[in-house]
Amino acid sequence: MIRLLIVDDSAFMRIALRKMVEHCDDIVVVGEAKNGEIALRMAQELRPDVITMDVEMPEMDGLAATQAIMQSVPCPIIMISSLTSRGALTTIEALEKGAVDFISKESSFVQLDIGQIAEELVEKIRFWYAQRGTRMKQPAPSFIPIIPTEKRITPMGKVGLVVVAVSTGGPAAMPILLKNMGAISCPMVIAQHMPAIFTRGFADHMRFETGLNVVESENGMILTPGMIVVASGGKDCVVREPFLGKLMVYDKLVESAPIHPNADVLFHSALSISVNVVAVVMTGMGNDGLQGALALQAKNTPILVQQPSSCVVDGMPGAIIDAGVPSEILGLAELGKRLAKWCK
Repeated sequence: MIRLLIVDDSAFMRIALRKMVEHCDDIVVVGEAKNGEIALRMAQELRPDVITMDVEMPEMDGLAATQAIMQSVPCPIIMISSLTSRGALTTIEALEKGAVDFISKESSFVQLDIGQIAEELVEKIRFWYAQRGTRMKQPAPSFIPIIPTEKRITPMGKVGLVVVAVSTGGPAAMPILLKNMGAISCPMVIAQHMPAIFTRGFADHMRFETGLNVVESENGMILTPGMIVVASGGKDCVVREPFLGKLMVYDKLVESAPIHPNADVLFHSALSISVNVVAVVMTGMGNDGLQGALALQAKNTPILVQQPSSCVVDGMPGAIIDAGVPSEILGLAELGKRLAKWCK
């Protein structure tokens, strides 16, 4: 039985969240808290398996509560974020502090919105319950396949573009990679699975954390050396080369893609440009990036993969490893240093 603690300052929201899970035979609500201070005390007393955490609350908000719980009695925390710029930024900070996932909701939380997110909420509660214990502590060393020397592809000259696939765990992982990478001489484009309201805050947060030129993509944006572009949420991003050596990014929505911004779409767009490309696949659920990585590998593009044991969810890196695609499998700091070496 999954023991759930609901944290929200709105009595209506607490009732709504309870109703979303009460039909599930495997989920039981063991407590409800109206602010972060009460949530911390209840988490220590009840030891829930999963917590849903509101972002904006009086006395102790969701960010402070998440940090305190993760230091005291770590367990999977799913942020319930309003679709506002402030809510998005606080959610990203909470994910960096240890929250594992988020669900966005309309501020009014009307009946239609409840129906739309109920299925997502139950799915995420079950998923993170299954991950408990393995992701709430420092990752242990894991077996890394030995990559034959002939498969360790390295850039064939100056790198002109880095493309990155990342999903669940990205807000915590990306700043570590970027800090270890530092300023580079080519642009980087990141496909981070996020709704539209979140990606600008994600870019702003990473710019503040790293001091690097991190921006959200805009349709027709020119890519310049050292620019780190977060693909705008809720749609896909492609790289084009209208003139030799001049790279630009454009918005695109591939209806068949299961999630956006889609890494496979981004990776495939890099096949047609003239500069040397490096691809990176990081923490995330599913296998987005695999088909694009296979296509890039066929053109002797280096594919760097985050070590699975350092991932919040190792689905995306695991898919790349299982397919035998990686050039190298590295921890976060080592990934950053490798990019620094290749792209300075």
